[in-house]
Amino acid sequence: MDLRIFTEPQQGADYETLLTVAKATEDLGFDAFFRSDHYLRMGSADGLPGPTDAWITLAGLARETSRIRLGTLMTAGTFRLPGVLAIQVAQVDQMSGGRVELGLGAGWFEEEHTAYGIPFPKEKFGRLEEQLAIVTGLWGTEVGKTFDFEGAHYRLKDSPALPKPAQEKIPVLIGGHGASRTPRLAARYADEFNMPFSSVEDTAAQFGRVRAAAQEAGRAADALTYSNALVVCVGKDDREVARRAAAIGREVDELKTNGLAGTPAEVVEKIGRYAEIGSTRFYLQMLDLSDLDHLELIAGQVQAQLS
Repeated sequence: MDLRIFTEPQQGADYETLLTVAKATEDLGFDAFFRSDHYLRMGSADGLPGPTDAWITLAGLARETSRIRLGTLMTAGTFRLPGVLAIQVAQVDQMSGGRVELGLGAGWFEEEHTAYGIPFPKEKFGRLEEQLAIVTGLWGTEVGKTFDFEGAHYRLKDSPALPKPAQEKIPVLIGGHGASRTPRLAARYADEFNMPFSSVEDTAAQFGRVRAAAQEAGRAADALTYSNALVVCVGKDDREVARRAAAIGREVDELKTNGLAGTPAEVVEKIGRYAEIGSTRFYLQMLDLSDLDHLELIAGQVQAQLS
């Protein structure tokens, strides 16, 4: 069972904070450090000192860590042209020695686009499909050959399709709740399907759709990794759980319903319920990045039971 640490820096975190958490992630034996790709805070957070860019952050972490995987949940397709994104991710993969993974989504948060002058097209899903075809096509083109693409949204001609990643294939993550188009895209392009912030029951239904879509596309359903992203709030006792819930502005009962919250035993039990329906990887959404004791507790009393 892989446990990965997932951060939301738009809520308020500078690079040094993210570096501290990433190094703790590595030192404590977690599998990976992932971050969101947003430029505007959500909810009541003040967002200070301001946003950090996902791929600039990961480039820095690539040089300052040595083992953990690094990636995004999810890079917004609206933020970057696909050819540029392919170059950026391949370069960071080289910088990390082959430890990068790309989560790519359509983009959804209109206010952050307005705040920073980023176009927010009405038709995003068709663009996402073309972006996936272009990024994977560029990486997969043999050195010395060129890549062409003619789509409704993007056109590439005589691209040298460089640089190449360090890995033979960078893992691509696709996720979401869509009942038809999302499973179809995952079946065609994804190495991993991620179900964000969903119950066991909803996760099981969506995993079933993705498995069926994979089989229809001629892939083995188990060719994909199936994962969940869930907020985490663990305490050695009820008082500590309540303190950590209050620190992120959430209620304990709500967190226990919608996330991984409670004592280590409670959290291990709930992870087991997701594992029964096929989830083998968890992205633990850490909302209080100053609480490194939280990471230590999860490593020592949750992760240790799942090894």
